[in-house]
Amino acid sequence: MGNVHSFEDIGKKIGRDEVYVAAIFYGQAKPSKEELEKLSAVLNLPESHLKEELGESYYPDRGGLISTVPTDPLLYRLYEIIQVFGYPLKAIIHEKFGDGIMSAIDFSAKVEKVENPKGDRVKITLDGKFLPYNKW
Repeated sequence: MGNVHSFEDIGKKIGRDEVYVAAIFYGQAKPSKEELEKLSAVLNLPESHLKEELGESYYPDRGGLISTVPTDPLLYRLYEIIQVFGYPLKAIIHEKFGDGIMSAIDFSAKVEKVENPKGDRVKITLDGKFLPYNKW
């Protein structure tokens, strides 16, 4: 199927977004049987190897990658963004939607490169369903 150079390339070839594909490789998403078949073809790997690692008995340990403040500079900055702007974002979400959370299950993410003469920009879009807290 040709050379594959990026998560975006793989995603296009299996019909998934690059962020979802990266999540598979970092153990944060469980690929379907069909996705494993496509990954096998795209990556030129035996399907049996992928099924052994990511097949029916595999379940992701979502969110289990980091238990302390990350030391990787990019991950630390994302953590810092939440530390500094988390409560302001939470307050605005509550103002606009009410008391609840943004789903990380009914969710998608997108990373875009925005060219700028002062230096290229990183644009991250997090799109999650709003889930109001139940009252009983």
